[in-house]
Amino acid sequence: MFKIANADLATTFMVSEQEGDGLLGQHACRFGLSEDWTGDLTNGLLKLGESARALHGLNTHECGLLTVMRCYDPADRGHILRLFEQAATQPSRFCYSTTIVAASQHRQPVFCIGESSGFENTGGNMVGLFIFPRFQLPTTASVTPA
Repeated sequence: MFKIANADLATTFMVSEQEGDGLLGQHACRFGLSEDWTGDLTNGLLKLGESARALHGLNTHECGLLTVMRCYDPADRGHILRLFEQAATQPSRFCYSTTIVAASQHRQPVFCIGESSGFENTGGNMVGLFIFPRFQLPTTASVTPA
């Protein structure tokens, strides 16, 4: 699933000021874990929370998009890159789902929802949410669309 929409919709996503929690950020439930992320389009850096950093296999909280995408299913990387490129040029909302393939060959599904805005004054920014379901796919599994 790869979707993008113009961000001229009625409301925008908001990131809460309460200790870094956003809409569902840093919220664990029985179905999965969610965590906010932000992006600065002036320098191209994404800032991930602790759980997203660890699940993406990264050493630092700030990194570029290509660094985040290295662990994604190779078949999805081009689509995801195009979503971010489009969102970096105009206010947009987007979402994608893919699989993180860990060094141990474990496969963790991940869903991402995001929005770009602020192009008029600061060069642009992004806010978003990662959702990590509480299961892993078998190493030999392949998911095909119906």
